[in-house]
Amino acid sequence: MKYMGSKARIAKEILPIILKNRRAGQWYVEPFAGGMNTICEVEGKRIANDIHPYLINMWIELTNGWIPEKINREEYVKIRSCLEKYPAHVVGWAGFNCSYCGVWFGGFAGETKTKIGTVRDYQAEAYRNVKKQIEKMRGVIFQNKPYYTLKLPKRSIIYCDPPYEGVSQYRDKFDHLMFWEWVRKVSYNGHTVFISEYNAPPDFKCVWKKEVKSSLSANGKAGGNKISVEKLFTLENI
Repeated sequence: MKYMGSKARIAKEILPIILKNRRAGQWYVEPFAGGMNTICEVEGKRIANDIHPYLINMWIELTNGWIPEKINREEYVKIRSCLEKYPAHVVGWAGFNCSYCGVWFGGFAGETKTKIGTVRDYQAEAYRNVKKQIEKMRGVIFQNKPYYTLKLPKRSIIYCDPPYEGVSQYRDKFDHLMFWEWVRKVSYNGHTVFISEYNAPPDFKCVWKKEVKSSLSANGKAGGNKISVEKLFTLENI
């Protein structure tokens, strides 16, 4: 799924590191699952959480067999202006998959003519992409909670892809200091935690990094192609 800050392009590089020491039956948890582009590549026991209720409702319905209908520009505007009048999963689909670059109601994306005269159907593309994920997500437990309230199965592997510090395009404000304290707490309680970010406090070590082109970069702006250094961190000397 196209989603701001998605790790789809690097999932196959970071997952071998994250899952290297995973034991049989060990739970894998994503507190900030978003577009599900990482968790869909993981097998076994999985929990996908996100604080965005419309997003989680959308994923629940999609994995239960719901097929979204096309939404035109007029319907898109109506949904955006009065969210409570529509089913949560429909709002979620319109807000993300019918919007430019997967940004929550970031502008209508439908059919458009390209520079070479062909027609590109963004909503059809979105559904094809999501459909590839759905089959790989059977059995995932979906939750809609603040990350710090999650009840974590004993000694879980946790992968966090939180809102990056210094990037302002996310829907809600995010307390980064509180987040790092939570990571320390759950790490000391026996969980194995990995975090995607551009930077981390000094007691965290970088276990992977790569320069990537992204529409979401460390300068806090979205759109276009920017170069950023994606990094994967874990708590040092745990």
